[in-house]
Amino acid sequence: MSGLLVVRPGTLTTLQDLGRPGYAHLGVPRSGALDTAAHTLANRLLGNPADAATLETTLDGVRLRALAPLTVAVTGAPCAVRVDGRPAAWGAPVRLRAGAELDVGRAESGLRCHVAVRGGFAARPVLGSRATDLLSGLGPPVLVRGAVLAVGEPGPDPAAGADTSRLPGPPTELVLPLRLGPRADWFTGASLTRLLSSRYRVAAASNRIGLRTEAGPPLARSRAGELPSEGMVLGAVQVPPDGLPVLFLADHPVTGGYPVVGVVPSGPALDAAAQARPGTGVRFVTAGAGA
Repeated sequence: MSGLLVVRPGTLTTLQDLGRPGYAHLGVPRSGALDTAAHTLANRLLGNPADAATLETTLDGVRLRALAPLTVAVTGAPCAVRVDGRPAAWGAPVRLRAGAELDVGRAESGLRCHVAVRGGFAARPVLGSRATDLLSGLGPPVLVRGAVLAVGEPGPDPAAGADTSRLPGPPTELVLPLRLGPRADWFTGASLTRLLSSRYRVAAASNRIGLRTEAGPPLARSRAGELPSEGMVLGAVQVPPDGLPVLFLADHPVTGGYPVVGVVPSGPALDAAAQARPGTGVRFVTAGAGA
């Protein structure tokens, strides 16, 4: 049998691919890998298509036992990688014999690692995706000890030259380019000025649904009342009653009633948000025309 046995599941390890876009009208978020660049690189190192499922770990890694000879790769947050207790490569293909144990250690910086296997993880797709969606409950369950992860058929040999050095490291400060709107007019001009000139911190309550902020100036409303629920997008920055911005990530709800002060465009900034640990400084800046 070709697969991997979960020996140590880690704090929160899920299967992720590029998600299931296009189902917001059914109440289903996009979901998928938070750090899409790390996910895509892990697959590229092994010759997998970009949408092959990988494991996304959170902070303390995962330990897996190969049930057949396999090739794996670990990217994302830098961490110690070991095979049967011996050091192995991070950011490069690693061959496992049958019975070998791969230990992906605690993130040394950043927050989330991606573990790919040549052939991809072969969970049953739901709405065209193998992603675990923590908000809606769709997709495979969170990893538990003793689970067996099936592996798909490998494709052609990977092309040489995938380069991890081209990916930025986890952020020491998270800088989020913000396009104001659609509800920026719900906040005072002074609040918007402070939002774009102040420093916040990543709050410990952050998760795959949203990155919560703390320690910065709350935004003051320019009008009373509440909005009816309206559509939410990936990267939306919603402002709840405490006035502290929340950046919506992959498992975000598709509707919400709190005003959205702006949107962070998809791309490197959202990948960096996936790696921002609690306590990391956060700054919002005006998005450039090309952001």
